Amino acid sequence: MIEKQKKQYQDDDGRVICNMDVEGTRWHDKVVRHSERTARKMPSGEQMTRSEAWRFAWSAVLAGLLIVLVFSVTWVLFILFCTKIWFR
Repeated sequence: MIEKQKKQYQDDDGRVICNMDVEGTRWHDKVVRHSERTARKMPSGEQMTRSEAWRFAWSAVLAGLLIVLVFSVTWVLFILFCTKIWFR
């Protein structure tokens, strides 16, 4: 059987832009899908300690509260501007 060779382009670096391996197509490979799923399940990097996780969560809560505070102050100032200056 004659195997078709892929064309080589100068600007091709081998990266996949859009994976066209869709379930239900003739070329769908279940082995590749299984290996990708198991690779995603394995944790990569270091696990955070309990204190690091609490510090991270506390920082996220403080950031959210800061955003809420900024929007609230802006809303109150807008209402004061409307009632005291604009609608007089």
